[in-house]
Amino acid sequence: MTFIIKCPTPLSINCGEYGMFDINEMKKNVSEKFNKASESKFEPVPTPKKDEPVKKSVTNTQLASIGPSIHFKGELTGEEGLIIDGQVEGTIDLKGNQLIIGNNGKIKADVFAQTIIVNGTLTGELHGKERVHISKTGKVQGNIFSPRVSLEDGAKFKGSIDMSETKHEKPQPNLQDNQLKRA
Repeated sequence: MTFIIKCPTPLSINCGEYGMFDINEMKKNVSEKFNKASESKFEPVPTPKKDEPVKKSVTNTQLASIGPSIHFKGELTGEEGLIIDGQVEGTIDLKGNQLIIGNNGKIKADVFAQTIIVNGTLTGELHGKERVHISKTGKVQGNIFSPRVSLEDGAKFKGSIDMSETKHEKPQPNLQDNQLKRA
């Protein structure tokens, strides 16, 4: 916002009981306050190029959530972190983001994520690119594939753990297998 006032002589405004104000001084003060406010409140956001993927930093306040009354069946995919306190059956693929299974979460799925934290119940394979953590309230029945695995004292776990440096990504469907099934 810009104010442009052009006067050959300095202007003064008589505001009755508040006295006289110099318009040029007021303009200077408003301009300074506006610049300070815009500097402190707003930061420029870089715009990604057309084909450049948008990078997101996820904090706990930015995680999407599935509440305790939600029941989901099928393939759940996303490109952001997720907290599940409801029931999910099928496959969960979060493309390298964080998954937290809350205390009320009941999952029957193969899970693919950067970091997986289990506070509830999970039956299925866990593929953590970075790590898998099972808290003291967590119950897991299935195999874990991740370079870092931690189980708190009291956690329930039945399955195997593979901590080799293999890729922990969702397998892509094989076109030949699909063609053979159709034949």
